[in-house]
Amino acid sequence: MRIDILTLFPDMCLTVLGESIIGRAREAGLVEINCHNIRDYTLSKHGSVDDAPYGGGMGMIMQAQPIYDCFAAVCSQTTQRPHLVYTSPQGKVFNQEKAVELAKYENLAILCGHYEGVDERVIEEIVDEEISVGDYVLTGGELPALIIADCVARMLPGVLPNEDAFMLESHYSSLLEHPQYTRPFEWRGRQVPDVLISGHHANIEKWQREESLKRTFERRPDLLEKADLTKKDLEYLETLK
Repeated sequence: MRIDILTLFPDMCLTVLGESIIGRAREAGLVEINCHNIRDYTLSKHGSVDDAPYGGGMGMIMQAQPIYDCFAAVCSQTTQRPHLVYTSPQGKVFNQEKAVELAKYENLAILCGHYEGVDERVIEEIVDEEISVGDYVLTGGELPALIIADCVARMLPGVLPNEDAFMLESHYSSLLEHPQYTRPFEWRGRQVPDVLISGHHANIEKWQREESLKRTFERRPDLLEKADLTKKDLEYLETLK
């Protein structure tokens, strides 16, 4: 998979993407992630990429031309036009389900807005969808782009040491993950649940499933509406009410 990030701050993105699991995946060639400086494509001799909004208002607006030309350059490097996401507070809120959907694209591009946003005409011309990472406002689209790129890339084959690992994590199955423990067995008077050291795999799996259901019921009951629940799951949830 190839991911291209269109941004005014490529070094900011590359610093994060060069670390940890995603950094190692890039080095191993499991995912290709490129960052493109939109400013490189401006026709302004002063290097500007923004201007005052028509109709007045506070702040500046990113111009359509540099963004369009930057995306055109990305398209020229790929055999298939990338699916272009614009990180915007007006988009649908990002979740694991959307990450799974985006991971199916061979080429994904992410446009990072800045200032007071981008010229609406470039959104209409090239953007396939707008995505928000939450109901709050950031100074730019770089952090949301990094979140999306990280979440999508880690689901690709070979990126995680255990390729099934992400399927067991919170939100992937619309359930929160069960509590996790490691050594020592006792810490500050708190012990690891006995079932986890029992060696009885069926009992361990039952405990993990019930704890996952319990946490979701207590913390994010809205997720249960989308979860694939068995008859036993439903019976257990009834005991929590």
